[in-house]
Amino acid sequence: MEIIREITNYQTNNKPLYLALGNFDGVHKGHKKLLSEAVKIAQDNNGFAAALIFDPHPNKVLNPDRNFKLITKNDKQAELLREIGIDILIYNSFNKEISQWIPEDFVKKVIISKLNAKHVFVGFNYSFGYKGQGTPELLKKLGDKYNFAVSIIPPVSQNNQVVSSSIIREMIENGQIKKAKNLLDYYPVVTGIVVEGDKRGGDKIGFPTANLKVDGDIIIPATGVYAAKAKHKGTLYNCVVNVGRKPTFHDNHPVTIEAHIIDFSTDIYGDGLEIIFLDKIRDEMKFADIDSLAKQISIDKDTAKRISSATKLG
Repeated sequence: MEIIREITNYQTNNKPLYLALGNFDGVHKGHKKLLSEAVKIAQDNNGFAAALIFDPHPNKVLNPDRNFKLITKNDKQAELLREIGIDILIYNSFNKEISQWIPEDFVKKVIISKLNAKHVFVGFNYSFGYKGQGTPELLKKLGDKYNFAVSIIPPVSQNNQVVSSSIIREMIENGQIKKAKNLLDYYPVVTGIVVEGDKRGGDKIGFPTANLKVDGDIIIPATGVYAAKAKHKGTLYNCVVNVGRKPTFHDNHPVTIEAHIIDFSTDIYGDGLEIIFLDKIRDEMKFADIDSLAKQISIDKDTAKRISSATKLG
């Protein structure tokens, strides 16, 4: 898959372009249906399947005070799109100027002038142009006017619930990992860099932890203790993860992510680490003393190892 930064760097070629439009945050089951349809029709017609994504997410530009969080970083998103079969991924900057374009301007400047798309694929609730005035139905009319086809992909439901990024964000924020997994089709992931913590885990409690510094734009699960897998340099390990404020030691501490990687003793400070959340074990608790905390962590470790060992990814 070719990744292009900025639409101005896209070079048209002699193959027709089949274009998927959307933010595709999380690349959930609904997104996969849309993207897979674009891939199939592109392959059937000897064309390229492409996805155009605005970066940063328009919500971060239009509503900067809302502290909007994403499900996936660009690298994870690109990995998922590659697996679906997208040939070309275009990340284009989003700014206030673009937000002022009326829907027809967007079509003329992007779909026609820059990409010359033959066929465009959007979800049932896709919006575009100034204040989201553009609807899928309007896009169809503009497609008729400017000679490109439009496919509107209906919603995908899971357990009588329409799959959407906003619902998945809410599930992750509430620690509902398995519910989020059912809509995503993969377990929620948080990536970051291992940094030094207070070193209390190994020195005083007996359970050394990798403290993860994560991108502030990415959503993290609710505070609590989780069974998880840790991926370090391509290798998966069982682990137990605490997301929380360390109430046993602090009255008011920022939320941190600490992973105790089971049967692992390598120094990984400064390394990248991927945490794949599998299930919530319990809420975060304040303990009377370190011994009580250590006993509970030992129980959590055994529970996490059992869950993680029994869970197959993919």
